[in-house]
Amino acid sequence: MSGSQHGDDTPVLITEAKPSYDDEQAVRRRKYAIMMACRIPCLAFAALIYQAWQLWWLSLIIIAISVPLPWMAVLIANDRPPRKQEKVNRYRHSSRALEAREHQVIEGA
Repeated sequence: MSGSQHGDDTPVLITEAKPSYDDEQAVRRRKYAIMMACRIPCLAFAALIYQAWQLWWLSLIIIAISVPLPWMAVLIANDRPPRKQEKVNRYRHSSRALEAREHQVIEGA
């Protein structure tokens, strides 16, 4: 049953084509936004812990975790997915002959 029989007009993927550049970029932007959005709550949580319980060492650990987040977000956002390694079907010469036995040669007169 195809999608059109149920009123669904979404195309069916019938190839192994990779996603478009715009789709890849949208995914990378989303990852960047999520990672950068995690940094603000980390800093706020570190300040809350220091204010409420005076646990400066725990606040320092949380801040240390949040410091490399922008760098990691940029690296992940700029990283494109690896290319698919396609299996190329090439002719390979075999050392085996078609017929390995001795042939009888008939000489004409």
